[in-house]
Amino acid sequence: MSREYPIIAVTGSSGAGTTTVRRTFERMFSRDDVHAAYVDGDAFHRYTRKELARIYREEPERKGELSHFSVEANQLDELDALFQTYGDCGSGLYRHYIHAEDKEMVEAGYQVGTFTDWESIPDGTDLLLYEGLHGGLVTPEFDIARHVDLLVGVAPTINLEWIQKIDRDMHFRGHSQAAVIDTILGRMDDYVRYIQPQFSRTHINFQRVPTVDTSNPFGMQDIPSDAESLVVIRFRDPSNVDFPYLLTMIKDAFMSRPHTLVVPGARLSLAMELILAPLVRHLMAQRRFR
Repeated sequence: MSREYPIIAVTGSSGAGTTTVRRTFERMFSRDDVHAAYVDGDAFHRYTRKELARIYREEPERKGELSHFSVEANQLDELDALFQTYGDCGSGLYRHYIHAEDKEMVEAGYQVGTFTDWESIPDGTDLLLYEGLHGGLVTPEFDIARHVDLLVGVAPTINLEWIQKIDRDMHFRGHSQAAVIDTILGRMDDYVRYIQPQFSRTHINFQRVPTVDTSNPFGMQDIPSDAESLVVIRFRDPSNVDFPYLLTMIKDAFMSRPHTLVVPGARLSLAMELILAPLVRHLMAQRRFR
């Protein structure tokens, strides 16, 4: 952990909704004049889409061990080095992974499923915001979580997570429903081994829970709306949380446990602002300036 160059990590599975939390941070940073370095966890995949397809074709037995969730399919040594270097001196190497929805980069000539070149974090940033799969990962070889000053988990109920992934990958990335389901099933072992344990290390978890029937996530259906869901927010250390204030400010919120706040899905953005903004300001106030 570093107070001079703080690191915030938003961690969650593919399709979980981590981008929603990232956008909340972006709004807060803009309002408070915080200059952030943004890092996408997909940039640390080991293989391009074509390379991975070739491996699957030539060595089908490796398909189970090379999901994007797994240690083997990611350059976690590079991620660990980036977090270490940024925490020490506010620098480090990063790159971008090109998704189909990255319209500007595709129009600039980049191919979907490839990477940009490695480059240095720009000078003059105040903190680093990571969004991806492994912000809270701990394995015998790597301890990514140790570098993170604020670790935020995004973990909707599993059926909702799958519904969201299927919808995104079909409508924005051009995959068939069968292909997305095959990916979900192929990653299950790595999901249990590498993704789920991170949510026991987070400082805060946001878990969206639908209030409509999602019993069969693989049947074609719309994503439940914000109005059709609740959000369970768990704090690892509730001692510094002003729950009376949050309950006053967020209509229809309630406590389900001493460390858990439940809010209507339609008020999630407000809840995130009220909860996360003071934490960002605290990190900035605690920075050590040379």
